[in-house]
Amino acid sequence: MHEIEIKVPSSPQFLKIIRSGISHISELCGFSEEECNALTIAVDEATSNIIRHTYGGNTEQVIVVNFRILDDRLRIVLRDFGEKVDPKKIKPRNLDEIRPGGLGVHLIKSTMDEVHYDNTPEVGNQLVLVKYLPGGKDTN
Repeated sequence: MHEIEIKVPSSPQFLKIIRSGISHISELCGFSEEECNALTIAVDEATSNIIRHTYGGNTEQVIVVNFRILDDRLRIVLRDFGEKVDPKKIKPRNLDEIRPGGLGVHLIKSTMDEVHYDNTPEVGNQLVLVKYLPGGKDTN
């Protein structure tokens, strides 16, 4: 098992650090270029949502990203300390609606094998994303 943690301010200018991290880590895990790109976009979308929705655009907060490479999966935990989120209210919009924005949740859920929300007061808000490694688990 390998574990990497990145802590950045909640400003969009620092999201490149997280994108670079997930891009490199997913490559190390053996994902295809297409999968690496999808994982990078999903994590970027999730961190952008933290800034936009949980922190309300406040750039003086913190986002903690933990990457854990396990035997059969890559586990990514995005943690923030903003307003508590009701996981039941986090839903993708209807794809039949033609309008800009609002596709982040759909993109995240379609890229990842598992998506869990935890907003236990002691840990803040946590979004747990899991992607099984190539050959790790039958994801069909």
